[in-house]
Amino acid sequence: MTLTPWQVIHAIGLGAASARQGAGRGLAEHWGSLRYSQALEANRGGYLQLSAEGRDLLRFYKATQSGEIGTGFASLLAEHVVRTRYPDHSVSVIPADVALKAGWTLRSSTGKGSRPEPLQRRPHFFVEAWQPGQPSKVLLVSSKGTHSALHQVYRQLATASAHVESVDIGPYNTVPYLLIDTEIPTKESLAVHMLEAPGKTILSPPGGEPGADLDLTLEDANRVAEVMRPGERNGVETVPGFQVLPESFAWFSVVLARTEAATLTAFTGGGKPTAQYLTKEQGRRHFQYDVQANTHKLRDEEHRIHDIDFVGTDHIFRLNGNRVETFSGLKRNLYMHLREGQVNEYRREVHALRGQWPDHNTSEKWDSVSIRADGSVMAIRLRGE
Repeated sequence: MTLTPWQVIHAIGLGAASARQGAGRGLAEHWGSLRYSQALEANRGGYLQLSAEGRDLLRFYKATQSGEIGTGFASLLAEHVVRTRYPDHSVSVIPADVALKAGWTLRSSTGKGSRPEPLQRRPHFFVEAWQPGQPSKVLLVSSKGTHSALHQVYRQLATASAHVESVDIGPYNTVPYLLIDTEIPTKESLAVHMLEAPGKTILSPPGGEPGADLDLTLEDANRVAEVMRPGERNGVETVPGFQVLPESFAWFSVVLARTEAATLTAFTGGGKPTAQYLTKEQGRRHFQYDVQANTHKLRDEEHRIHDIDFVGTDHIFRLNGNRVETFSGLKRNLYMHLREGQVNEYRREVHALRGQWPDHNTSEKWDSVSIRADGSVMAIRLRGE
C-alpha cells in the first residue's frame, strides 16, 4: 500500500468522531488525531517511520500513540483488502463499539463500569462491502499496536482473537475476521502484521424478505448478550457474547449504514445531523446540541478542492509556533443527503462515484489533502500570522 501520514490521520479521525471517548464531546473527538501530524515521516526508502518528535514520548503516552496509530493503519488495510476482493462494491469501515450499542447495553447492569468478561473485549471495526439494494458482506477487524519488539506483536495478535470471538453474525464461529497489529519500532520502518480467518458472511434476510430501508430511524434493541453455540451431544448452549441471527440481518444492515452516517456527519461537524442517526445508548444526547464554543462556526465552511465542493468545519491551532488550519468535511451534495436523513440516497450517489475520486495529496491551496471514497476530506495548510 502507498499511504501518506495525513491519510492515516484522516482514518484515525473518522474512527474517533462518533465514539465520544473523552470529556470533549462531538466534534472535539476527532481533532485528537491531529496530535500525530508530526509523529510520522518517510525514511530514505519511502517507508513510514516515527519522526524524532514521535519517538520523544513519555512512557505512559506510548501505549496511546501505538493504539491510535494502529487503528488508523488497521482501518486503511482492512478497507484495502476488502475493496480488492470486491471491486464492484463500496466499502465502509464502521466503529464496532458504536454499532453494537444499538443492540446491546455495553455497560454493567448498575450503569457503572464495563460488562464482565468476555463482553469487555470487542472488535474495533465492522467492514461492510455493499451495493445499493443488495445484501452486504461483513467481516470483523481487531486492531492492536506496539512500540515493542516482534515478540509483543505475536502476543497482541493472540489476544486480539478474543476481541473478534465475542461477536457472531449468523451461526456460531462462521464470521470472517482480520487481526491487524501495527509494529512501530523506534528507528526502523513501521510494519503491519495481519492474520485472517477466511469466509463470507452475507446479510441476506431469510425467506426472501425485502431488503433494509436505511432511512429507518432506530431505537435501542436491548438484546440479551449471549451466543448460541453447539453443545455436547448435539445440544445447544449459550455463552456470553453478541450474536446477530439471520432474522435480524435487515436490522443490522440499518445499524451499520446509520452508524456510518453518524460517523461522517460527526467528522463534518457533529450536532443534530449526527444525533438523528444514533440511539440513546449510542450517545444521541451528546450530539443533540452543538457543544463547542462558537457554535455558529460549525458546518459552515465551504472549500473547493480538486473541483469538488466540500462543506464542513475548520480548526486553527498552533504547531511548534506555526499557525495550522485543518478542514474536515464531506462532498456538499452527499452531506445534504445525510443532513436530511437520506441514507439510501447517500449510498446510491456515493456508490455511483466509486473510482472517480482524485488521489492527489496536495492541492493549489492546501499543503496536504486526503479524500476518501466515502466522500469525506481532510485538508491541512499553514497559515500566516
